[in-house]
Formats: sequence, C-alpha cells, structure tokens
Amino acid sequence: MEIKRSGSQPSGKGPAEYFTGSVRVDPLINPPDPSRVAMAWVTFEPGARTAWHTHPFGQTLIVTNGCGWVQREGGNREEIRPGDVVYFEPNEKHWHGATTTTAMSHIAIQEKLNGSPVVWMEHVTDEQYKG
Repeated sequence: MEIKRSGSQPSGKGPAEYFTGSVRVDPLINPPDPSRVAMAWVTFEPGARTAWHTHPFGQTLIVTNGCGWVQREGGNREEIRPGDVVYFEPNEKHWHGATTTTAMSHIAIQEKLNGSPVVWMEHVTDEQYKG
C-alpha cells in the first residue's frame, strides 16, 4: 500500500506546447508497470484549454469545480459542471478546458500505451474555442 499525502507531489504548469492559457496539473497517481493507469487533477483558469488530442484507451474526466467546455471532433461544444463525468472513446479527437469567464477543475483518468497516455495534436483555435 502507498499513500500519496496531499501536497507531497509538486504541481506543474501545463506546457504551452499542449495547452492554451494558464493550466495547473497536480499528479494523483502514476503507478509503475504493469499498471497502465494515470490520473491528474487539472485546473484551467478562464480561457484556458487543452490542444486537440486523443487517448489510446479513452479518457474519463470527473469535474470537481467551476464550469468548463468539452468538444469532440465533429461534435458540438458541451458545458460541463461539478459532478459531471465525461468519457471520451479510445482515439476520439477532443479538447477540454474552462469557459471564457470561469475556471474549471477536473480529475483526468487515462491509461498508457507504450508509456504514454496521450497523443497531442494542434492547438484549438480561438474560433473553435468560442464556438
């Protein structure tokens, strides 16, 4: 058994290569092989969002605070709020982030393939983001 105490793992800044705006990533779990699961608590300031991306085994988001948006390629932008659970299918191209006026936090759960849980793509344009 291993207990990760709150505050024992440093927060990280979401890199500009993969995020637009101010994003904080707090790691939750990333156990060694053979486990494939990875979890993080991600906080987006107003206007912040991910780039387009996919996950080889899909991704689950559990919204914990604020108000945000999610969108899959070819779909409508959808509002998400605390308590909402979002599931993206494996390899479904999507993005997620805060609204223009409200921060949003979620727990992200995904599995790794060959050590990576995500395939990053191009940034979401302002036009795409604002719908």
